[in-house]
Amino acid sequence: MDSTMEKKHPVDELMRSTMEKIREMVDTNTIVGQPIHTPDGVTLIPISKVSFGFGTGGGDYGKVQPRPFGGGGAAGVKIDPVAFLVIKDGITRVLPVAVPPVSTVDRIVEMVPDLMDKAEQFLDKKKAEKEQESL
Repeated sequence: MDSTMEKKHPVDELMRSTMEKIREMVDTNTIVGQPIHTPDGVTLIPISKVSFGFGTGGGDYGKVQPRPFGGGGAAGVKIDPVAFLVIKDGITRVLPVAVPPVSTVDRIVEMVPDLMDKAEQFLDKKKAEKEQESL
């Protein structure tokens, strides 16, 4: 094999170490947590949503051989609690963890299903009234 193919570029090592750190932070126990047992026989299992991203970059600089390398890497992980599985007396329920709306847009989006239900009820009422008048 060619000796240039065996040599890895420093960016490869940067990416590899960044991904290893992400793997250390995020595993299945982060998404589906360890069961919590209460004295009254209830078992709670936390469920989370995990988002992560990473970036790595670098470059060779100068004209001298070997060229100096400069680079960097970064990673970010966001963990949001979503729900708890509640197990009691053989019955499993999902207990959502609602995050309060932060902005006006979030509040509007949260209100849309209720507004749609009210509009549908209003239209059904008007339709029923029209049918009554036509009889």
